[in-house]
Amino acid sequence: MAREFASVGVVGLGTMGAGIAEVLARSGLSVVAVEVDDAAVTRGRGHVEHSTERALSAGKLDDAELAALHGRIRYTTSLSELADVDLVVEAIPENLMAKAEVFSQLDKITKPETIFASNTSSLSVTEIGVHTARPGKVVGMHFFNPAPVLKLIEIVRTVVTEPDVVTDVVAFAERLGKTPVVIGDRAGFIANSLLFGYLNHAVRMYEQRYATREDLDAAMRYGCGYPMGPLALLDLIGLDTAYEILDTMYHQSRNRLHAPAPLLKQMITAGLLGRKTGRGFYTYDTPDSPTVIDAAKPSIVEGAVVREIRKVGVVGTGTMATGIVEVFAKRGYEVILRARSSEKAAASVSRVKKSLDKSVVKGRISEVDAAAALARITPAVEFEELADVDLVIEAVAEELAVKQAVFAALDDVVKPGAILATTTSSLPVIECAAATGRGSDVVGLHFFNPAPAMKLVEIVSTIATAPDVVATVHELCGAIGKHPVHCGDRAGFIVNALLFPYLNDAVKMLEGHYAQADDIDTAMKVGCGLPMGPFELLDVVGLDVSLAIERTLFNEFREEGFAPAPLLEHLVTAGRLGRKTGKGFKDYTA
Repeated sequence: MAREFASVGVVGLGTMGAGIAEVLARSGLSVVAVEVDDAAVTRGRGHVEHSTERALSAGKLDDAELAALHGRIRYTTSLSELADVDLVVEAIPENLMAKAEVFSQLDKITKPETIFASNTSSLSVTEIGVHTARPGKVVGMHFFNPAPVLKLIEIVRTVVTEPDVVTDVVAFAERLGKTPVVIGDRAGFIANSLLFGYLNHAVRMYEQRYATREDLDAAMRYGCGYPMGPLALLDLIGLDTAYEILDTMYHQSRNRLHAPAPLLKQMITAGLLGRKTGRGFYTYDTPDSPTVIDAAKPSIVEGAVVREIRKVGVVGTGTMATGIVEVFAKRGYEVILRARSSEKAAASVSRVKKSLDKSVVKGRISEVDAAAALARITPAVEFEELADVDLVIEAVAEELAVKQAVFAALDDVVKPGAILATTTSSLPVIECAAATGRGSDVVGLHFFNPAPAMKLVEIVSTIATAPDVVATVHELCGAIGKHPVHCGDRAGFIVNALLFPYLNDAVKMLEGHYAQADDIDTAMKVGCGLPMGPFELLDVVGLDVSLAIERTLFNEFREEGFAPAPLLEHLVTAGRLGRKTGKGFKDYTA
């Protein structure tokens, strides 16, 4: 049976410590909150009061509960006041020696059975614990910010942590209404280890001027459903905090992908730490404010003449092709749907009709508008039927030779000045352009699946793409209700280049027996607010598709950390491809 904790000490009352004290007091526990001096105690008490007043205003607490909560917290500047507590949670700044000193002092003050927990997000719990005579009673208890709101707690066991201690702390976290996951002692644990590699990669993209900060952030919000883009999230976390976490991870992993991007160090040196200083990747109206005041206009090519687009051709009959046809037809464009046979063309139009009918049932479109959209679609088999379109979007199989054959055929029949676009998610757009004699008219238009629902389109410019082509497709995206982002022609573009190394890192984490797939998924959903965990997402995308994208990224960048995890390759070889086969990282019932 798990041990009951009646009183808990909290050392450090910054944002995290104050939040932890509030969580404990809300759960009916007696809390002893310790800071270094009276001024720090006043600041810490202010954090708690500000947070609880907001909870009162939101109706999450009433006056009696608020008074009772504050009555359970005793503030002090003396560690000796922790002599009788059952558990101490340390939440001071991320400095190993400072934490070790606190634990060493606590070891002399507290009862022998008192458990010590560190809220460190990246430091070695083992190294902190060895500064006590009770390393078996030391764990990591990593809350997420803001602690009163976020449910995840990473319980970090060292190689000497007593099993009963882990059991007791897990039960305690559940008593607090939190979702605990138990993991080993490794820099970054689960969430930060996966999150900060992704954030660092985004900084490198921005540093290389591959995409603007707005486009990087919009790509991950609209393309993946993330609550925040990577650069906005770094501003919220604090660039100095991010740098320390990455540096700690790098010194333990020696993985170059964890080495902090040089731009981070430069910005920190200049005092650009993010929201807390009023300026980071973005500029805010005041320190600690979420209001951005220097948002840039969309990246449209200046002075370019926009070409007129009235008729659109789509080559292909798969899910993406039919989705793109529906998008344009609903927005009033005449669409030629080219298939390899009249039967395939008819089946594709039928799928568009089925989708439109569903939209009518759900009230998203009227019957009249649905019928009008369907009437704008003309099935075709011969490439010559695309001769007078203003734009052709190729959406055939993700094989370069197949796409090149399509582009060569289009080059022979499509009128001069028409734009040729590919919706490839990973292949080089310039290779498609090379199959034509009009490379300046070729561009990437990467729609996301399902195209009628997903807002994002990645506009991919090659070194040959004409400025007016870029400007034209940018304006066109707005006309069809999509959010365009711009990037250069390299593997993965923005979204896949950021997403799939993160997914690959999750597979390597599982492969190394560091944590279970369900715990990793839980950590990323509950701790980081992501819509799906990495293994859920891999099973949805398809492990074979994911492996192909990861191989493309590795072959392009030759980055050791991008090499596909052997476990992913083995699962694909075994035919476990995800939901479509009923078995992937998880098993699915029909």
